[in-house]
Amino acid sequence: MKKNQYTIAVIDGQGGSLGKTLVKRIKKEFPNLYVLAIGTNSLATSNMITSSPDAIATGENPVIVGAKNADIIIGAMGIIIADALHGEITAQMANAIGRSDAHKILIPISKCNISIAGTDKIGVENLIKDCMQLIKNQLIEDEINF
Repeated sequence: MKKNQYTIAVIDGQGGSLGKTLVKRIKKEFPNLYVLAIGTNSLATSNMITSSPDAIATGENPVIVGAKNADIIIGAMGIIIADALHGEITAQMANAIGRSDAHKILIPISKCNISIAGTDKIGVENLIKDCMQLIKNQLIEDEINF
């Protein structure tokens, strides 16, 4: 991670398809931001690397370190819940993300074994579009040029 650079950490597990899509959209819409893609497993990491993040890592310790250093953390809702994503999210990961000073943008994906009322008909593409707007809003609040 480059020091003194605004950093977005995208954290994903399972097959990494959500993370891959998020990294690709972030790099397209905010090309000057540093994007760190962190997979909770090697398959997720492999899929996210194809979307050309600035850096990539796999596992618990990169999640913990990335959460500490990121300005924005993005991922499925389950990244803040221990044992989510079929046990891929450890208590240490969830704790590090939850305690991070980073702004968190969580996407309510039902695969996390979590249901959020009112989101069942929104669709992943609309959730990702909303995510991009939330990033833009946070950049404006933080007075970051994009």
